[in-house]
Amino acid sequence: MERKEAIRGAYRMTGGNSFYDGMITCSTLSGKAVCRLVWAMNKAENDAYLEKALSGIPEHFSGKLLEVPVGTGILTMPVYQTMPEADITCLDYSPDMMRQARKKADRLHLKNVTFRQGDVGALSYADDTFDIVLSLNGFHAFPDKEAAYREVFRVLRPGGTFCGCFYVMGEHKRTDWFVRHIYEKAGFFTPPYETVSSLKARLDGMYTDVDMGNLKSMAWFICRKAKEEAMICQRKQPSFRKKNEQDVPRQGDLQAAEYRLDRRECRLCARMGGEHLLLPQGRYGHYDRCGL
Repeated sequence: MERKEAIRGAYRMTGGNSFYDGMITCSTLSGKAVCRLVWAMNKAENDAYLEKALSGIPEHFSGKLLEVPVGTGILTMPVYQTMPEADITCLDYSPDMMRQARKKADRLHLKNVTFRQGDVGALSYADDTFDIVLSLNGFHAFPDKEAAYREVFRVLRPGGTFCGCFYVMGEHKRTDWFVRHIYEKAGFFTPPYETVSSLKARLDGMYTDVDMGNLKSMAWFICRKAKEEAMICQRKQPSFRKKNEQDVPRQGDLQAAEYRLDRRECRLCARMGGEHLLLPQGRYGHYDRCGL
């Protein structure tokens, strides 16, 4: 209940002239108008998908958490107030957004939150650093989404949680129109975008215990990085021959190396669209676009 109230009460930190915060929390008159017009949501629906996304953070969490992007901090600073033992790093590419988030943290006297400017596609942290990576309303804006998926996976420790929410296309025609004609042109959103099905396939390929859903055009997800499970991925460069109009490696022309992967998607490079060769004992090797 404490977490739920923190989310619902985020509007109390919204400044009277802050259009962005009012829109994100669906709490001001102008914010409610945008939520209704663009996203076809009321405040209860807006709160519902945010609560789902944030439910990946346990109550009384005391580990290491990376939030990227932090934005203005309107959604998460009140939540971090309930986690005094956690070690929280908030990263954003925009110094203006971070400045607003830092002000909110200062107002709440948060001592366990560190702010860093940086690029999600090139994180400066070591592998397996964080217990949780949280990303609210970020992936639809990231210019290099493939790099972002790879970096989030890399810095998340085995057994750690990746959770968040973002826009998915194809769920509401009016929302898609606003994204394409208004938000993209303003530089707020950057294509390409996931669909519900493509996001499900991606997360299932990279993570375990995937819990995911969507409320109209907003998808939320909670998933976990597998605990040091490894499968055999082949390091090509083998010769190729045509077979049934598809390129496949020649038998015995592969060198084995251990990488985390799934038959749908290479977990090292987080790219879809390649082929997977069935190896002995039911193992799969990924070749084609990932370059392995």
